[in-house]
Amino acid sequence: MRKREREITDIEEIRSILDACKILHLGLSDGMQPYVVPLNYGYLLENDKLTFYLHGATEGYKYEVISRNPNVSFAMECDAVPFEGKAPCQYGMSYRSLMGMGKAALVTDTGEKQHALSVLMKTQTGKDFTFDERLVSIVNVIRVTVERYSAKKRSLPGAVPERQKL
Repeated sequence: MRKREREITDIEEIRSILDACKILHLGLSDGMQPYVVPLNYGYLLENDKLTFYLHGATEGYKYEVISRNPNVSFAMECDAVPFEGKAPCQYGMSYRSLMGMGKAALVTDTGEKQHALSVLMKTQTGKDFTFDERLVSIVNVIRVTVERYSAKKRSLPGAVPERQKL
C-alpha cells in the first residue's frame, strides 16, 4: 500500500467495512481476458482468516472460469462521498475499502451450502435464516478462501480522526 496513512489494520474496523458493504466485485481470469462480476456475499472473519460465500444460478460463465482457474481477486467499497477542492486535482472521494486475493471453489457439500447461505443472508440482512436441501439444490455456492487482503480509508478533508473526537 503506497499511502500507509490510509491503511486499516484494526480487525473491528475491517469487520465494520465487511458489514457496511453489500456488493463484492469478484475478479476472475479467463486466459488473457479478465472478468469481473458484482455479487452479494456472506463472510466469516475468524482470527484474521477471511472466507467469503457467494451464490448464483446453477450454471454460468463464472463457474466455467473458476473451474479452469480458481485464482480470484476481489474489491469492495462503502461510505463513498465525493468532495470538492479549490483546484480540479483537489477533488476526490472519501471511502472505506477492502481488497484481496484468494482461491475460489464450488461448494458441493449440502451441509456447507446450508451454512454458507445462512452466513450470506446474515451478512446481507442481519437476520438468521435456515435452508433445507431443496433450497440449496437450486443454487450454486462459491467459497473464496482469502489468502491476503488489505483495507484502507480516505476521510473527508478536514475531518477530525475518530481518536481525536473523544
